[in-house]
Amino acid sequence: MKLPSLKYLTIALVASVMNFLLPNPGQAESPALKIGFLATLSGPAGALGQDQYDGFMLGLDHAGGKLGGRVVTVIKADDQQKPDIGVQMAQKLLESDQVDLITGVTFSNVMMAVAKPITDAKRILLGSNAGPSPLAGKACQPLFFSTSWNNDSLSETMGQFANQAGYKRVYLLAPNYQGGKDALTGFKRLYKGEVIDEQYTEVNQPDYAAQIADVQAAKPDALFVFYPGGMGVNFVKQYQQAGLFGKIPMLSASTIDGINLPALKESALGAITGSSYAPDLGNPENKKFAADFVKKYGRVPSMYAAQSYDAARLLDVALSKMAVGGDFTESLRRALRQVAGSATGFKSVAGKFQLNRNNFPIRDFYRIDVAKDGDGKVALVTKATVLTDHKDAYFGECGLEGK
Repeated sequence: MKLPSLKYLTIALVASVMNFLLPNPGQAESPALKIGFLATLSGPAGALGQDQYDGFMLGLDHAGGKLGGRVVTVIKADDQQKPDIGVQMAQKLLESDQVDLITGVTFSNVMMAVAKPITDAKRILLGSNAGPSPLAGKACQPLFFSTSWNNDSLSETMGQFANQAGYKRVYLLAPNYQGGKDALTGFKRLYKGEVIDEQYTEVNQPDYAAQIADVQAAKPDALFVFYPGGMGVNFVKQYQQAGLFGKIPMLSASTIDGINLPALKESALGAITGSSYAPDLGNPENKKFAADFVKKYGRVPSMYAAQSYDAARLLDVALSKMAVGGDFTESLRRALRQVAGSATGFKSVAGKFQLNRNNFPIRDFYRIDVAKDGDGKVALVTKATVLTDHKDAYFGECGLEGK
């Protein structure tokens, strides 16, 4: 038998190698993905949006730089905590940057301004913090999803805790915007005692001496406050300086967290907060997330970071289960519902997670105290689960079928 010449063997070998190296049309890699990350990244509340961004990017890192097998480009936009700027930035992301979807959004007044323009443009909006009540109820949107909560829920947690603690008379404080109004509404929904007074202060107000004096004069059994970001730092320090810790218990939501606790330290000891997340939660997903977040960024993660990490992980799973072909947005919407529409479909770092019909989660909420941990450091320490499998108060007003 005549053997093939070396020349033909070489040609065959080169052809074989080229066939191996060239992409197979039947196994083409999924198209790249552009994600717009819209958040408050500057000003007194800029740390909240930065924590959201850092959490999302850690989730992307944990997924190997791809989500659902797709190479991802993340384009950041700063809304400056201003609704009009938020709309401008959303339009830039949609029209100039041509993003496939948008995530983030820190404050509810911005969310109320940007949600409709984004969903009207047939893009998914996956919120990872702001949860204004209208979007949970009558203004719910099939293309709006949330990995956080409806605003009322954190405060409902403290309203229920106030009942459990036997507080008969409570004073309420919050900034005058959608999130603050939702917070006080949520507290009052479950609280069975007497609200002796409530005040709405200016957004980013630096001095609370007048309000603290009013609280001191009213002599309530407890105070409930909602002051996110730098507002929380200012209020808590001034409350401590007035000598009211230990005299009038301070209950809070979104006031003390992993972002501002390093600035507050001992001045916040004794505060009690309602939250969907704490860094010491013992599930495997959170242990990895919290440890890697500290390692990468040098600080303890807040719930803002946790919710955005969940957003990246949820997208990773949903994108991997999307139907091939067809409209991208509709396919992703269906996949998000499929993945997170049951209690077993998606594992959040905060524990239980299931999307309700309005695309807000059904989840547990915790009592978390500012206390010394096992190493003697001031930390956020989980004390109890206050609300279990909690549904927001507005889902019944939402006309979506949840499919």
